Amino acid sequence: MLQALKKPLPSPPLSSNIRVVKPPEPLLNQLDFEQGYRQTCKLLLSQTQSRSLPKGLQLHAHIIKSGLQNLPLVSHHLINLYSKCQLPLLSRQIFHETPRKSATTWSSIISSFAQNELPCLAIEYFRRMLGERVHPDDHIFPSATKSCGILGRIDVGGSIHCLVVKTGYEGDVFVGSSLVDMYAKCGDMEIARKVFDEMPERNVVSWSGMIYGYTQFGEDEEALRLFKQALYTDLKVNDFTFSSVIRVCGDSTLLELGKQIHGLCVKTNFELSSFVGSSLISLYARCGVIEAAYQVFEEVPVRNLGTWNAMLIACAQHAHTNKVLDLFKEMGTFGMKPNFITFLGVLYACSHAGLVEKGKYFFELMKEYGIEPGPQHYSSLVDLLGRAGKLQEAVSVIEEMPIALTESILAALLTGCRIHGNTELAAYSADKVTELGSMSSGMHVLISNAYAAAGRFEDAAKARKKLRDLGVKKETGLSWVEVGNMVHTFTSGDVCHLRTKEIYQKLEELGEEMERAGYVADTSFVLQDVDGIEKSQKIRYHSERLAIAFGMISFPPDRPIRVMKNLRVCGDCHTAIKFMSKCSGRVIIVRDNNRFHRFEDGKCSCGDYW
Repeated sequence: MLQALKKPLPSPPLSSNIRVVKPPEPLLNQLDFEQGYRQTCKLLLSQTQSRSLPKGLQLHAHIIKSGLQNLPLVSHHLINLYSKCQLPLLSRQIFHETPRKSATTWSSIISSFAQNELPCLAIEYFRRMLGERVHPDDHIFPSATKSCGILGRIDVGGSIHCLVVKTGYEGDVFVGSSLVDMYAKCGDMEIARKVFDEMPERNVVSWSGMIYGYTQFGEDEEALRLFKQALYTDLKVNDFTFSSVIRVCGDSTLLELGKQIHGLCVKTNFELSSFVGSSLISLYARCGVIEAAYQVFEEVPVRNLGTWNAMLIACAQHAHTNKVLDLFKEMGTFGMKPNFITFLGVLYACSHAGLVEKGKYFFELMKEYGIEPGPQHYSSLVDLLGRAGKLQEAVSVIEEMPIALTESILAALLTGCRIHGNTELAAYSADKVTELGSMSSGMHVLISNAYAAAGRFEDAAKARKKLRDLGVKKETGLSWVEVGNMVHTFTSGDVCHLRTKEIYQKLEELGEEMERAGYVADTSFVLQDVDGIEKSQKIRYHSERLAIAFGMISFPPDRPIRVMKNLRVCGDCHTAIKFMSKCSGRVIIVRDNNRFHRFEDGKCSCGDYW
């Protein structure tokens, strides 16, 4: 019995209804291949979204070993991977190694070039695609038109627009938006608006493209009107839209409106965007509220180069020179490489603080970063030397520089001559400017003033006559103050304001206090050939003084008076405003076309060096 129990039990018989069938080998291989193909595509998408180049390279090696690299969809994902990692030339290599190129493959490579600032290649491959008789679609057209916008090639863009109409894509929202953006960037706002108005459906890109276009060409009112219209349509605007509109407020010094839009950014969670942050910094700096600019800078979590540059330039304009130098050092600790705009800001700060040696050091430092100095950098260097009284060294820089002489460089030299009373060199520089040919109206005035200061009134009259003969009008000096939601603008000797009587009465009261405090008008800044009494009257009612007097009767005593000017503040007005601040006990902030001056208790933030 025990031996019987030790015997192994027999296996139960298989049911006649159950059959074990082994799949054929080719079917197994096909299933494995499809599974591997899908998994590879998913992994490629994941690495593209995370922009993980090392893992992407490993995956690419696996794809080659697996023999998947020739599949169009895999090629498409590989092109996108290298494009997002900012390696468009590797994208091109993948494209050329792909034996069968679908419309998606062409779309990927054209998009790669357009997104990585290679617009010429994008247009070239678009042309090749048409030669291969591949029809463009709603993905390819936007990349091609974007490239035309970057290059400013409205002729090529117009041809692509014709093809859009022929292929029936003019009603597509993405294609239409890209056309609006292209025409706006090429400067043809009339056609851009026509395309925009004819679009059956508009998205945030089309609205933003129009708003950006208007801001670029100084049509600020139209940009703001369009932004308001976009909000009425319940459009979900993005950080690019906000950035453009805030820039309008900064350019027009519309502080109150800018604050309202800042509030809207906070409500929509866009205030932390680096693009919005950069625009807000510029807005508050341009409106004279540098403290708010600092606050925005500190609150932006991820700062791009534009954010750093905006803060650096803001500090330079407000004479916070040490902060400019600190920011430049801080950029390096964050691994941020300065560009030509960064160096312009630093040179500007050194120029207006009289830091000659530091300015020369930074000018040479540019070359270590692979940046060749351009006309603006040479202009800043000449300005630095000219303001410091090193006029002969400034002339040597001009004579030895490897670039052509420009109006801005000679204007910087003329400014130095005016500051230090070198009328002979100023007249010589004026002669050099006239040899350049056409020039701006401001330059004509600068030349006329240089001749007048040198006592060459006949040449000064000729310069002004030439200005009239060319039909170019001298820019009128304006000063303005924002009260509530209204901007009040003044010209020299203005009597058109509703509160003119109160303004002039305030000036008379201030004038008496200023004279008792020791103020004496310097009429040498009136360069017209008129008698002393008339000079004294002319300088007494300059536009900035009228604006300040209006601010004093409009704002409470504890509120700073912020005055904006389109021209440089004259020397006598600069002295007078110091006395105004001392006699009234008010903080007066004046922005001219060069920088900010903060007047408090009889002193100016520029240290009388501007």
